[in-house]
Amino acid sequence: MSTFIQQLINGITLGSVYALISLGYTMVYGIIKLINFAHGDIFMVGAYIAYLSVTYLKLGLIPSLIVSMGFCSILGMLIEKFAYKPLRNSPRISALITAIGVSLLLENLMQIIMGADSRVFPRLVAEKNYHLFQGRIVVNNKQIYLLIITVLLMIILNFVVKKTKIGKAMRAVSQDMDAARLMGINVDTTISYTFAIGSALAAAAGVLVGLYYNTINPLMGVLPGLKAFIAAVFGGIGIIPGAMLGGFSLGIIETLVSGYGSSMYKDAVAFALLILILIIKPSGLLGKNIKEKV
Repeated sequence: MSTFIQQLINGITLGSVYALISLGYTMVYGIIKLINFAHGDIFMVGAYIAYLSVTYLKLGLIPSLIVSMGFCSILGMLIEKFAYKPLRNSPRISALITAIGVSLLLENLMQIIMGADSRVFPRLVAEKNYHLFQGRIVVNNKQIYLLIITVLLMIILNFVVKKTKIGKAMRAVSQDMDAARLMGINVDTTISYTFAIGSALAAAAGVLVGLYYNTINPLMGVLPGLKAFIAAVFGGIGIIPGAMLGGFSLGIIETLVSGYGSSMYKDAVAFALLILILIIKPSGLLGKNIKEKV
């Protein structure tokens, strides 16, 4: 039982990272029906910006987190403006190929600027372990920081989407872009804000991964980006609670597979889960099947 609880805690920690990244996927898809495969690399850029902030500006955890989120928000808006906006009325495959191109561009630019080798992320918090149930369960203070920051960001996102003017505009555009435009909503600005918020959440995930694993590299966003996409599809892509549910579910499933089976199988299980959900319920756990009139 103690092993199960320990793996559950580890799974929630990993799942919180997937959830933060998958929120960006699901928000963008919900509004412009685009799978932004460059999103995982924005996660990587966020980790490097925090690394530079701590190393050269001597900032702490929260200031470096804010700087990273701010930088990646601007980066996300620029990518949308120059890479995706010109293709908004083009076939979806064009935007998808462009997203892959932007992903490769970010990865290679970071390798040119920072080098291809892994870098040690600075220790921002003193590591401390808490032993529960007579030492059978160990909780790290980094796991606590990671979970608290993730929950706070999700609460803020929920407030922005449901209570603010830009959040209402985002929901209106996701339901019917043309009707929203006719009602006076600036669709282009709303889409830019969506990319900014999604990119900021991905940056936060990058900082938290650097904090937790103490290492970063230019290709660190590839696999987590794909896993977050799986999480978004699993929960119901385009649905914010679905992205959260999918992220935490995938994290828990992966750690249980690693704990009770082998870590060699965790990636295979994640992709098998994607195939399974697309066969059984393509709309995801919280998604609804929409009937189209022909």
